[in-house]
Amino acid sequence: MRFTELHYQDPRTRTYLGSPTFARLSDGALLAAHDYFGPGCPRNHEDEEHLTSVYRSDDDGATWRPVTHIANAFWSTLFTHRGAAYLLGTSQQYGSIVIRRSDDGGFTWTHPDDARGGLLFPGGSRQTPPNYHCAPMPVLVHEGRLYRAFEDCAPCVWGRGFRAGVVSAPEDADLLDAANWTMSNTLAFDPDWAPADWLNPGWLEGNLVVAPGGALLNILRVNSEPAVNIAAAVMVEEDGRRLSFDPATGFLDFPGGMTKFVIRRDPVSGWYVALANPTLAPGVVYQRNVLALYASADLRMWRQCRVLLEDDAPLSPEDSLRNVGFQYPDWHFDGDDLLYLVRTAYDGAHNFHDANRVTFHRLPRFRDALPR
Repeated sequence: MRFTELHYQDPRTRTYLGSPTFARLSDGALLAAHDYFGPGCPRNHEDEEHLTSVYRSDDDGATWRPVTHIANAFWSTLFTHRGAAYLLGTSQQYGSIVIRRSDDGGFTWTHPDDARGGLLFPGGSRQTPPNYHCAPMPVLVHEGRLYRAFEDCAPCVWGRGFRAGVVSAPEDADLLDAANWTMSNTLAFDPDWAPADWLNPGWLEGNLVVAPGGALLNILRVNSEPAVNIAAAVMVEEDGRRLSFDPATGFLDFPGGMTKFVIRRDPVSGWYVALANPTLAPGVVYQRNVLALYASADLRMWRQCRVLLEDDAPLSPEDSLRNVGFQYPDWHFDGDDLLYLVRTAYDGAHNFHDANRVTFHRLPRFRDALPR
């Protein structure tokens, strides 16, 4: 398999690579970041995972060089806004919501030390509520506001504890000032919405997108085991202050709904485009050894357009499912091409989840793969 390696981490360190994210800067460079998790990874004074590393490419992704490390930055999204680069996420695993700005191409960053400098929504100490959670999800600009999905995990139990939420700010505001940001109500997943056989039902890692009719939606990954390929569309109203969900219409058939996905609308073709991990093997719930490109006209009917990554190692199907993952993609339209950054467990990872690589990829002329 051909790829450009952003970073490799030897699994013997018991440190694994997560949360790939990247953006194109105004000077043409690509800026990327990832964090670290696992029993061997760096931890802060509360014994929480918290470290992010930043990389830069000045040759369109052909090569990458490390730029800096950022402590107390986790599950974060890189994005650009009005000439500056921003990093928006949490301060640690289940930490505060924080934002940083770089005005020099990612080499130096502000520090969120107070409410005027990027500390947007303080979290509780040592997993006492609020316990903010997210992934590197898109920052959406819509009708004069920036929107980003988060969750509060209360109680702090993976799956059933996640409460969907959205933060937003006016696009012309100082994004480092907490006074300019609002948070919606947080919406828990009601177990009565799920069939009785779903184990630990819940939702997480929301993706904000504008539906064809103009409604703003937060489309979330759904933990629906033993069912697969299900997502949920939560309504976002009142400039991001109110979330609501109708279980009669809000569940979507979505390929790869059990794992993190990213949806964006192509401004040229009008198609909604997603990169996701389809569950293809019979009887399997978590399958991440295939990454595919999907398209939809309405966010409900999805078509597989192309397989982007699949395991080519000499492994049995069972070992491939167990040890290979092309997951947590972040991606962007880039002219006629589609660029994507992937948390990759491949060639030596001890399981599909605990990634030993972050890899960069390009799909030239991606619109050739879209429906016609």
